[in-house]
Amino acid sequence: MTERADRAPAAPPGDGALDGLHVQTRAIRAGRDDNQNALAPILWATSTFTADTVSEAHDMAVDTHSSRFYTRYGNPTVKAFEDAVADLEGTESARAFASGMGALSAIVLGLCSSGDHIVAQRQLYAGTQLLLQTACPRFGIDVTFVDGTEPGAFTGAVLPGRTVLVIAETPANPKLAVADLAEVGAIAGPMTVVDSTFATPLGQRPADYGVDLVVHSATKAIAGHNDATIGVVAGSEELLAWLWNYAVLHGAVASPFDALNALRGIRTLAVRLRQQTETAAALAEALEGQPTVESVHYPGLASHPQHELAARQMDLAGGLVTFDLADGYEAGRAFVEEVRVVRLATSLGGPESIVTHPASTTHVSLLPEELEAACIGQGTVRFSAGLEHTDDVVADVTGALDRVAGIVAARSRADRECRE
Repeated sequence: MTERADRAPAAPPGDGALDGLHVQTRAIRAGRDDNQNALAPILWATSTFTADTVSEAHDMAVDTHSSRFYTRYGNPTVKAFEDAVADLEGTESARAFASGMGALSAIVLGLCSSGDHIVAQRQLYAGTQLLLQTACPRFGIDVTFVDGTEPGAFTGAVLPGRTVLVIAETPANPKLAVADLAEVGAIAGPMTVVDSTFATPLGQRPADYGVDLVVHSATKAIAGHNDATIGVVAGSEELLAWLWNYAVLHGAVASPFDALNALRGIRTLAVRLRQQTETAAALAEALEGQPTVESVHYPGLASHPQHELAARQMDLAGGLVTFDLADGYEAGRAFVEEVRVVRLATSLGGPESIVTHPASTTHVSLLPEELEAACIGQGTVRFSAGLEHTDDVVADVTGALDRVAGIVAARSRADRECRE
């Protein structure tokens, strides 16, 4: 996987001054149309704006691009972030939300009605899965889950005239399964959606493959400092105008403060992602040689089932590695509690390397059979690379693994003694 210069995005919002620049440069320059001569983003910490006339207020109230009427409708700081994401994704527009789930639920509930049908892959973030499994049936929206790694699975599940959305997540949370963006983008009829949170716009650009909407939990790597909670959807002007109408009613809008932090995060995304990818790749290789590790999942590894596909559609393999420990829950618990440089936390993409035990945190709401269907075991661990020195991180993880076997054995002996 290499960074490719041949993916020049479509003309961005604004005056076209960024045309032809590499995406890393665009990340520095984008989202500045309303910045005047300030280098740092301007924080518009206001909920409402004045108007000089009734006519002016009316025009702002019905304008999907208004950023100076009422912050639930739009805000200049939020719009700067939206413009930057649209530029990086190569789309016409973007809309920010209060979280990644706010963005995804706006897509589902804003575009689907009772009697409609959704096709979604089985490998998903648990929050997305629960939204589709629990909320959608309440509104009369049917959902079919498919294996997103199986060629033709998405297309084969589409019901002509009924399917409104096809939803993919790639790389998928937490086992990093990779879906074929070209296949998803080529589906005719329903609108196509890709959750590209793990990849970021610098890792892949689904819109280049014909995907209609790209969604991010920008809380993660885009904002990148664990100090913002924000989601975003990028796509065409037409679809984003439709979503704007729903978003105003839905109310899960992005805070100007979070948009400011997320826009700041975009400025350093390229250098952060390169370092995180370097650490993740080194760790993935080291883990493959560990006797207590059953399997390692990383798109950059030749052993990954979709490695060739990932190499074709991803510029960087990213900073996430997932691995399965041989001794199940006790090993997973011992490992995440034993690391010292790496921290135990439920997020990803920040400056700190962190580990998560999905079965007890991010996917704890899934039933045992649902965890099994998603290939999430009790010993599954998800690792997010931070910005520490690669050698320190690898040494910490492998050292913790060396200690895990002894910890599990000691706990097992204690349990036997208690039973006796």
